Amino acid sequence: MTSKSLAKKIAALSLTKKALDVVVMDLRTLTTMTDFFVVCNGESDTQARAIADAIREGTWQEGEDAWKHEGYQQGNWIVLDYVDVVVHVFHKDARAFYNLEKLWGDAKFEHVSDEEPEKKEKIKTTKPRVTKPRIAKKKKDA
Repeated sequence: MTSKSLAKKIAALSLTKKALDVVVMDLRTLTTMTDFFVVCNGESDTQARAIADAIREGTWQEGEDAWKHEGYQQGNWIVLDYVDVVVHVFHKDARAFYNLEKLWGDAKFEHVSDEEPEKKEKIKTTKPRVTKPRIAKKKKDA
């Protein structure tokens, strides 16, 4: 699995536990430390742990396992390190305090949500179909 597809998979897994403000940050042009950060938050420590659990379980089923994880007991800031993708699951207050988006402001950001984008309704205009009457051909008598 490529680092980009892993980051997108992790973002989707975080949404299964109602993670808020899910952002995939592309750091490939800024650092060699990692390719992507996936940043999200929960409303409580319990929700942050549930999000981290869903990510670890879902990636494990895909054959990917976190190399290192930190912060699970406190639940304020949980870090899951997949080497090429580093996941930051915050409690909402901790996310505002540490503000990784500002620190890595030069990265490319992709906001991920489980809501479908609003689709513009297309008005389909078609011409009425005009069929020509069939004219039966007369057989020549031989």
